[in-house]
Parts: sequence; structure tokens; C-alpha cells
Amino acid sequence: MSKIVKEKLAVIAVGGNALTTDQDHLSLANQYEKAVEAAEHIADLMLDGWNVVVSHGNGPQIGLMLRRSELASTEVPQMPMDYAGATTQGVVGYMFCKSLRNAFARRGLKREPVAVVTQTLVDGRDPAFAAPVKPIGGWFTEERARILEREQGWRVIEDSGRGWRRVVASPAPIKIVELEPISRMIKAGLTVIAVGGGGIPVVQGPSGELIGVDAVVDKDRSAALLAGALQADMLILPTAVEKVAVRFGQPNQKWLDHLSVAEAEEYLAGGEFPAGSMGPKIDALLRFVKATGGCGLITSPDKLREAVKGDTGTRISG
Repeated sequence: MSKIVKEKLAVIAVGGNALTTDQDHLSLANQYEKAVEAAEHIADLMLDGWNVVVSHGNGPQIGLMLRRSELASTEVPQMPMDYAGATTQGVVGYMFCKSLRNAFARRGLKREPVAVVTQTLVDGRDPAFAAPVKPIGGWFTEERARILEREQGWRVIEDSGRGWRRVVASPAPIKIVELEPISRMIKAGLTVIAVGGGGIPVVQGPSGELIGVDAVVDKDRSAALLAGALQADMLILPTAVEKVAVRFGQPNQKWLDHLSVAEAEEYLAGGEFPAGSMGPKIDALLRFVKATGGCGLITSPDKLREAVKGDTGTRISG
């Protein structure tokens, strides 16, 4: 395979919820259909001279994986959370490798996708470990949740009026462990799927050894860390809307085409982008833009190619 020279690089972080649109479409076949849709948009973008690193969320997938483990616990040992994260990286990575390869073939693109099981280093002293807030897995009655809390050592909370769920820490990412091999693959012209679910969180032991922990790393923040380390030209966070808005849902709602770093920081500090929705995405894009001088982009998956050309979407740049 010939080396790609002076090709633009984009990191695209596809949400795990993009593959599981609702409770009636949780099967692997349904998820693969959505992966195929995403792959078509990514392959179209690559026709314009971009190479792409695909990152992805795994919230619904790891929840299903852990739920299967819970249901089978009387027959087989339960799966630790870091191993469940690795399993979801393999499953979703396979979906994207297959769907991208097929999409490339249909367009005559001589590209090779490859998925990398990726670890993300976090700090074992991160305050997030003392105050877990990230819900994972299925919903339970309070009675069942309290039993699991006692038996499994979980922390549980009532979540959104739907029931009780386990919560784990969401520490900040420090380093992508497999950064060097990912970088070499990109330079060789491969299309890499990596840092799935924000990466499998690991801490460093007393002798420097890596130890998996029960935690979830924000996938957008890990994607920003990866994109910054790779000096990517663009970080793209696909979401449910074509553009970002301020005063969202109000009569004076305003869609945004472009934000400077200063404007994005001002809106974020003013509460225009709540923590439960657009806030983490804006924060991740700001981290990337300030670290690299590159461009951050939010748009819907079906508008990906148009947005990268500058015809739609919301951009953040210096």
C-alpha cells in the first residue's frame, strides 16, 4: 500500500447512542445497520481527500454487555467492567471495519480499515473516583438495586425517573496508551477505529504496570485528547442536530455557524450548553482547538460531508 502524503486528518467521534436509537432496536443487526449508515457518510468524506480516525461511544453497548453478564451470573463468572469495555471495542470495531470496507469498495477507494483495542490512562487519585456519577447498565427497582449494592459493592442512584442504576466514576483522560501504533497506522494510510468508549480506563500501578478500573471515560474528551496528540486538522462530533443553537427551544433561538474560542467559552460559562447535552461536546472541541489551532465541528451524521466543506454545521476555531 502506498503511503498517503499530505492528506488531511479528521477524528470523528460517533456516539454509542447513534447505533442504538431506541429500546426497540438494540439487536446487533440493528446496530450494524446504523454503523453502515455512518460508514457511508465517512466514506463520502474521504472522497474529498480526508483520512479519518473513527472513535465511538459504547454506553448502550457496555450496558447490554454488563446486563447479559448479570443475567448469566448463576452459570458463569461475571465480566469485569474493563473487560466488558474491551469486548464492546471489538464488537463495534468489527461493525465499522466491515461497513467501512464495503463502503470503500463501492466507491473504488483503496483503503484498509483496522480497529485497535485502546486503553486510556487515568489518574487513580482523580476526584471522580470518590464521587461516581456515570450511570451504566440496566435499570432496577430500588429493592433490587439495594441488593446489588450490598452484594456487588456497587453504588446506585435513581436515574431520570426510570428506575435505579449503577454509577461509576468518569475520570479525566491523561494519555492514549496505544497512541504510537495508532499514529504509525495512520501514516501508513490505514483508516483506524480506536479509543472506543473513550478507551478502556487504566491506572498505573506502583511499578508502572497498567491496571484496569471500573470507570467510564467521556468519549468526546478522549477523542479530543487523541486528535490533539495526532495534530489532526479537524475534530468532528456528530450529534442529533445539524447545528448548535443558543437559547435552544426558546422563541429567540439562534443557530450558530461559527464560534470563536472566546465566544464558545462565554456561552459555555453562561449555561447555554448544559452539562447533560451539548456542554461536554463544546468543552471537548475547545480543548482540541486550543491545543492544536485546528477546527472543531458539530453537525448531524447525514450532513457530515457538507459540513466539512463549510456549507453547514457549527465550527469552533481560533
